[in-house]
Amino acid sequence: MSYTRPTFRHPEQQKNSKGYHRRDYEGAISTLCAGCGHDSISNSIIQACFEMEVEPHRVAKLSGIGCSSKTPAYFLGKSHGFNSVHGRMPSIATGANMANRDLLYIGVSGDGDTASIGMGQFAHALRRNLNMNYIVMNNGCYGLTKGQDSATTDKGSAGKKGKVNPFESIDLCQLAIQLGASFVARSFSGDKQQLVPLIKAAISHNGLAFLDVISPCVTFNNTATSTKSYQYVREHSEATGTFDFIPLQREILTRYEEGTKQTIAMHDGSILKLEKLDKSFDVTDQRRSVDKLEEAKENDRLLTGVIYVNPESQDTHDIIETTRRPLNSLTEKDLCPGSAALEKINESLR
Repeated sequence: MSYTRPTFRHPEQQKNSKGYHRRDYEGAISTLCAGCGHDSISNSIIQACFEMEVEPHRVAKLSGIGCSSKTPAYFLGKSHGFNSVHGRMPSIATGANMANRDLLYIGVSGDGDTASIGMGQFAHALRRNLNMNYIVMNNGCYGLTKGQDSATTDKGSAGKKGKVNPFESIDLCQLAIQLGASFVARSFSGDKQQLVPLIKAAISHNGLAFLDVISPCVTFNNTATSTKSYQYVREHSEATGTFDFIPLQREILTRYEEGTKQTIAMHDGSILKLEKLDKSFDVTDQRRSVDKLEEAKENDRLLTGVIYVNPESQDTHDIIETTRRPLNSLTEKDLCPGSAALEKINESLR
């Protein structure tokens, strides 16, 4: 069997305005199980980056360990990448982001990689509001080690082996809001119509954009008794509203009926439009967003869509007031301004 992707493509394949074909955003052929939800997420990332005309060489992909952390090999093959150790993706992303703020950072993790061994790193990346897209491919199990329950497995849920999980689960969206994430959303790997605009909105956001994507494990956790299965999500999904991402200065407001939309100005000037099922639900209200997640859980529903956005978000560089230039471009002259400047600093501390 060959794992080499064919080089021939249709000569009239569409290009974006930057001159890139969709194939320029692809990677290697996936070696995950056929039907794995993670592959659908990879394809949504490819589509979102193509439509947003992101230059592949301006992207840095980072991951930890697990089925999800293999996926950066399957998208944006011409971008930068680093596969770290288990649960340590956020610290690698932090170091890279501090060195070069001009790159677009996409961190990929799993529910085990984030909600267990990487929980401490996850928490600090959130509170620092690191400027990156943090995508959790959440299948509720450890797929590489034969399907044991993860920390996001819902209490009472049962995987392929039939054993019911007796422990309370960790709701990563609720935790992300409470720990300081400035953009929080949830989606389903099988809902590309919702997921692609969510990824585009996350890319445009200044600060940490957290996406929890329910992604069924077809080998170990895709039974009727699992709350992370295709069947369960389709029967229990509750969307906060249909939406689209509106790039800056592209006029498509007529798509939305009057009185059913809310405009959120993102930090960089891009605009996110939400058409909500419940007009009273305000995604900029942190407390209400947490309550909404709790209500959905009580009603045995899975809440998807944009759940919380802080329109006045400041990322780590804004908070600690770093230079606008990437740190890796600073020269000795920039870093050593001379004895007079040092004396001035010392004098201010006396």
